[in-house]
Amino acid sequence: MPMEPGLSIWGALLTACKIHQHVPLGELAAERLFSLDPYSTGHHVQLSNIYASARMWDRVSKLRVLMKEKGLSKDLGYSSIEINGKLQVFQGFKEIFEELESLERRLKEAGFSIDAESVLHDLDHEETEETLCNHSERIAIAYGLISTPPGTTLRIIKNLRACVNCHAAIKLISKVENREIVVRDANRFHHFKDGNCSCGDYW
Repeated sequence: MPMEPGLSIWGALLTACKIHQHVPLGELAAERLFSLDPYSTGHHVQLSNIYASARMWDRVSKLRVLMKEKGLSKDLGYSSIEINGKLQVFQGFKEIFEELESLERRLKEAGFSIDAESVLHDLDHEETEETLCNHSERIAIAYGLISTPPGTTLRIIKNLRACVNCHAAIKLISKVENREIVVRDANRFHHFKDGNCSCGDYW
């Protein structure tokens, strides 16, 4: 029985276009999504990310203007972490950021470096590194590391899709810190263990 593709099919295609950096097909999928759901911020942001990955900054700017005209704005990213069976609000920011800095040093010692090509802003290397290190899931992990005994599984919920760099960093954190880390982002559950993720790096 033939069926018309809906939001889920066009959304999956748009995500695949981001992963495979296929701009023309991504634009087609986005056009269909915009006609089906014109006020979805997520589809607009995903197309903007495709443009940014291709370094098409003029198109990123035009899309931002279009979003502003429609009254759309990108959701702020936030994460929460489960500690002792309860979702926690971050406390002790000084200790969290000290742990985050220490964690970033350990990642560099283990060979981690940012993927500058996947950064979706026109920033210099230092700004890029600082921006990525402060993503909410990394802060939640730092909080989890100072708030739980060694070996405890960390469970994190994030309202947006995890970026490529944070995903790669969390894989390495799971290995360096010998922790299982479960992250529920906007797309799926990621189960990080021993430097690998259950999604097979496709999300």
